[in-house]
Amino acid sequence: MERFELLPLLREGVQVHYEGSIDKQGGNADWDWWLYQEGSEWVIFDVDGPGCIYNFVQHRYPESEEPTFSFYFDGEAEPRFRIRHSEFGHKAPFTAPLADAYMGPDDNGRGPIRVVRSFVPMEYARSCRITSDIRLKGAAKGDGGWGHVIYHSYSTAEGITTFTGHEHLDNLRDTWNRTGEDPKPAVPVQSAVTEQFTLRSGESVVLLEQQGAGSITAVLAEMNTTLPDIAFNAPLNGFPRPELQQIWVRATWDGHEQPDVECPLGAFFGNELGYNRIGLISHGETEQGMLYQYFPMPYWTSARIELINRGEKDIAFARWEICYTTEYNPLYPKGRTGYFRSSAYYPSQAAQGTDSIIGRISGRGHLVAGQVTAFSRSMGQISCEGDVRVHIDGKLTPQVESDGSESWVNYGWGFPTPPEMNPSSAYDGLPDSPWSMVRLCSGDVYPFRQELVFGIESGEYNNQYLRHSGILFYYGVDEQGMTLTDELDIGNKASEGIHHYRTSGSRGYYTLCACYEGDQDDVFITDTGHETEGWSEFVVSIHPNNQGVRLRRKSDQMTGRQKAKVYVDEALVQERSWYVADRNPYQRWLDDEYEIPALYTAGKDHITIRLEYVQAGETRAWNEFNYKVYSLHRQNYTK
Repeated sequence: MERFELLPLLREGVQVHYEGSIDKQGGNADWDWWLYQEGSEWVIFDVDGPGCIYNFVQHRYPESEEPTFSFYFDGEAEPRFRIRHSEFGHKAPFTAPLADAYMGPDDNGRGPIRVVRSFVPMEYARSCRITSDIRLKGAAKGDGGWGHVIYHSYSTAEGITTFTGHEHLDNLRDTWNRTGEDPKPAVPVQSAVTEQFTLRSGESVVLLEQQGAGSITAVLAEMNTTLPDIAFNAPLNGFPRPELQQIWVRATWDGHEQPDVECPLGAFFGNELGYNRIGLISHGETEQGMLYQYFPMPYWTSARIELINRGEKDIAFARWEICYTTEYNPLYPKGRTGYFRSSAYYPSQAAQGTDSIIGRISGRGHLVAGQVTAFSRSMGQISCEGDVRVHIDGKLTPQVESDGSESWVNYGWGFPTPPEMNPSSAYDGLPDSPWSMVRLCSGDVYPFRQELVFGIESGEYNNQYLRHSGILFYYGVDEQGMTLTDELDIGNKASEGIHHYRTSGSRGYYTLCACYEGDQDDVFITDTGHETEGWSEFVVSIHPNNQGVRLRRKSDQMTGRQKAKVYVDEALVQERSWYVADRNPYQRWLDDEYEIPALYTAGKDHITIRLEYVQAGETRAWNEFNYKVYSLHRQNYTK
């Protein structure tokens, strides 16, 4: 987070995860957040293995009983930190601007509600657990159980020092206090400046044409337009500032056949509506009206940036400035650095009974920002209940999910008080509708090795008419970062024989008909699997040039706290156990993953996996229905 200039570097051994208050039955009751009770504490987050928490959020009525959160690291018996709900933003290490509180509106007597949030990065080498001294539940006044944690898991603990609270975060806090200024270190730059010009309908203009290696450090723009008067009771038929839709930015790196970035002006600068100024540390609009984009954009042979007027009106600009440098070239080795790219722009449209797919990205890389705009049929209509759902690398279980649209940008109670902003997220619009939200993921990037699909519901369960539009920004390359090299189908005798599947302590086979969480929760799948209170073992094929192996298990999450030790060729994987603390007795299918470091797999074309059940909490067995085996790599394997 502190070194914004390193954002383009591709991630190795990193996955993003979500834990929070999602309605287990797929409705809108997203207000119960607890995994299990231990003594007098309610555990709300529990993971094994190295990782880092990047985002902690909890919504609570101030009149409700106040929870105290305890943070345990690396198996400690006593918490390293305790903090009350009202202390976020004031008590170290959870101090502003990296932690604060948002107070929502009164909402006809139901509110106000206090949303506390932390972006303090908290690494741990072995494990982490967060508890509350009261059960977080309910939506009525006096309760309030909404919340989430966004975190990374690491395949190894190499270079990880467990968070103490005494880390020197002054530079990061200083950066977050200077929203609107370039968050990267000052280096010598050159500038391509275009001033006082009019872009006529159907025309385009090249703002930058550069040969050789370098990186864009800033894209700055000033417009000669003002916001027209808005009829507040008029139907919502279009965007209030059409120029933010009709002017498109196109960027092409290294002579690629397809543009790397291509989107409307509003999406490029983080606000498609433009009612008010909003700005993050990455992109937005300053108080003086300057539009800015500070994401580093490396290239190795050429860079071209142009504007296109796709509308019917001529648009006047006061100034465009593109800053670029060669100073960062040593930081960006080709093959381990991603191009700055956008997903295909998702134009304003209403999906019928299914999630709006804002972006679908293929290849390998990591998401760093997303922007979504929504229009309901009339102004002021509540339109915030739809969850964001992100699927990564073909997993049927969402990897990231939010309890409402506004929760993805760390706010609560809808979008009632625009504009709202903090250095990492913001929204603009009119009260409740329309709204345009933007989220920066500078620490909690969303890595993917094959694909990333970003969707959002329309209403509580896709039961509302909403027109969504939006875009994703990411760093990526075309080549995928993992290959499916084997698959074991439990219950299929041929597959079990091929993989030398055997088990001890068997509790037998059983057949389950259930659905996954997310947009496919109305699709029921029947499969046969096995459960054991001892161990299971099987042999799988992998690529000898692997950079590690990822196992994906299809399992039944009827009970939580399923846990197993993992052995590879009789060697215990020391970095973590395979542990899933959450459960869902209603939507029972779960795709969960375990990443084996290359230390155990490099140079081998097959490995023997043994999973040894460990009793934890309510579980009585380890269940398994299918295993997919992926060999990880940085570049495509040659045949």
